[in-house]
Amino acid sequence: MAFRFEDNSEVNFNILDGFFENGFESNNLLEHSQKINLLNVDIISNEWYFEGIRMAYSDWAFEKPFELKCHYDINIELITFIANLKGTVILGDGSYQDSQILGSYQHNLFYSQPKETDKGILRFKESKASMFIMQFTKDAFLRLTQDANDALNRFGENLINGKAAILSPTNLPLDAVMQNIIKNIVNCAYKDGLKKMFLLSKSIEFLVLQAEACNTDKEIKSSFIKTNYDKECINYAREYILDKLETPPSLSELARVVGINEYKLKRGFKEMFGTTVFGYLSDARLEIAKNELIHKKKRISEIAMDLGYSSVPHFSLSFKKKFGFSPNKFEP
Repeated sequence: MAFRFEDNSEVNFNILDGFFENGFESNNLLEHSQKINLLNVDIISNEWYFEGIRMAYSDWAFEKPFELKCHYDINIELITFIANLKGTVILGDGSYQDSQILGSYQHNLFYSQPKETDKGILRFKESKASMFIMQFTKDAFLRLTQDANDALNRFGENLINGKAAILSPTNLPLDAVMQNIIKNIVNCAYKDGLKKMFLLSKSIEFLVLQAEACNTDKEIKSSFIKTNYDKECINYAREYILDKLETPPSLSELARVVGINEYKLKRGFKEMFGTTVFGYLSDARLEIAKNELIHKKKRISEIAMDLGYSSVPHFSLSFKKKFGFSPNKFEP
């Protein structure tokens, strides 16, 4: 087996094993879903394979902070995009010094040469976690990123020369647009060839957004965020408002919750995420609304009320200002 959880060989990783051993270059879309029940942890996993690309979304629930040992044997070169949505995940080999930490709503792109055999450890600090992963074979990645921007071109040069690479030296923030793409992938109702086209378009969209986010991150000069504590507080502020979309706190309440003063919260948030606290909140709510309208899950009045808008006209005006068209476009 190319991949397994140690002390548990019964979980079905047959498709994943095939991908790790030789890639999956078929034109057909292969889908796989499963529920994994291990001691102290339950996992729901969804995977999609097509044209040298693997997408995977998983939800993890633990009885307590958890450490999961895995063993893998990867024979092909893979580029891995990880978007960590919920929980703090430590990916390592058992030594904390060499571990890569991804906090909530962070993402990055990695490449390392395959090893014949290796072991890894996933450590989860909270009781729940959600993660989205995209993996590309070398050929698929170079095909999709040909003549991209400087960030992806540098990454590609390392890949061609067989050098380990990371797109950004610090993990990048997962914005509302990226979160919405993940929701669209997980909830996609298309079938067969049309679904494969949709997933391929989303994989390209992710790479474009990530490359641009990397360039933007390098251009930011820290004026208000001076310490790691400040950065952690701002990241926590974002997580907090995303959990309170329907009843968002005031700026002063948010500052008290995260433990910094209101001035630093306002300035630091805009420095890190390129928008104000409530601009970010508004974008997140409108991305959710758009997703629900596209998939016809709710009517406009229901969405406006659920997301905390004072009225349907207020919601419609905000929606049109962001997307350039009225939400009525989605009404039957």
